[in-house]
Amino acid sequence: MTLKDNELVDLPTPTGPMRTYIYRPTAAGKYPGVLLYSEIFQVTGPIRRTAALLAGHGFVVAVPEIYHEFLPAGTVLAYDQAGADRGNELKTTKELASYDGDSKAVLDHLKTHPACTGRLGVIGICIGGHLAFRAAMNPGVLAGVCFYATDIHKRGLGLGKCDDSLARIPELTAEMLMIWGRQDPHVPREGRAAVYNALADANVTFTWHEFNGQHAFLRDEGPRYDPELALQSYGLALDLFHRKLGEGDHRSTESAGPRETKH
Repeated sequence: MTLKDNELVDLPTPTGPMRTYIYRPTAAGKYPGVLLYSEIFQVTGPIRRTAALLAGHGFVVAVPEIYHEFLPAGTVLAYDQAGADRGNELKTTKELASYDGDSKAVLDHLKTHPACTGRLGVIGICIGGHLAFRAAMNPGVLAGVCFYATDIHKRGLGLGKCDDSLARIPELTAEMLMIWGRQDPHVPREGRAAVYNALADANVTFTWHEFNGQHAFLRDEGPRYDPELALQSYGLALDLFHRKLGEGDHRSTESAGPRETKH
C-alpha cells in the first residue's frame, strides 16, 4: 500500500495542544486505528518508519508527541546521552494523569477519523510500551502490543514515580502481546516475572515472547538493532492487529484494468 504521511493534528488536552502525526493508506475506504507510542526521544526517524510500516499493512496510525507540555511542537531528542537524560527527566516530570489523558485524546480522535473503522489497537516501544500498556485499559481498545515496556515492574512512571499500572491490570480487556529482550538491563528477569505473574493472576488474554536481544533491538539505528528480531516482532504485532481489528473496508483507487509490471 502507498501511504499518506503528511497529515498532522494538534489535539487539545488539559495541558495544551499535542502534536500528533497520522500515517494511513492512500486507498479510499476505512481502516482500523492504531495508537503508536514512541520512545523517550519522541517522533524520531525510526518511529516514523515504524508508523509507516504499520500503516502500509492497512492501519490508520496516530503518533503523538509524549512531552508536548514541555517541548515545542516538532521537537525530536537526539539518540545520545543528552537526549536520553532529557527524555528520562521529562518521564518523571509529567503527571501520570496527563499521560492517561493524552491516550484518551488520541483514541477519541482515531475513533472519529473519517478513514478509521473505529476498531482500535495500541502499540509502544520502551516508555511507549508502558504508555501503550496503560492505553490498552481504555474501553474499546481490542489489542495492545508492548515492546520492552519500561518501569511497569518498579512503578516508576510519572511524577513521584508511583504509577499504578500493575494494580490496574485487572482492567485490561484487550488482548496483549508482550515482547522483551533478555539482555535488556532496564527490565531484568525479576521485573519481567512480576509483570507476567500479574497478567496471569488477572486472567488477561496475552502472549509473551522473550528474545535474546538488547534494549532497543527494534530501533533501526544504532548498534543494538537486530533486524531478524525486529522482523519477527513486527510479524507478531501485525498478526494480532489483523486478527483483533480486522481488515476494514478499504478500496483501491487504482484502475481495475491490467497493469504492466517492470523489474
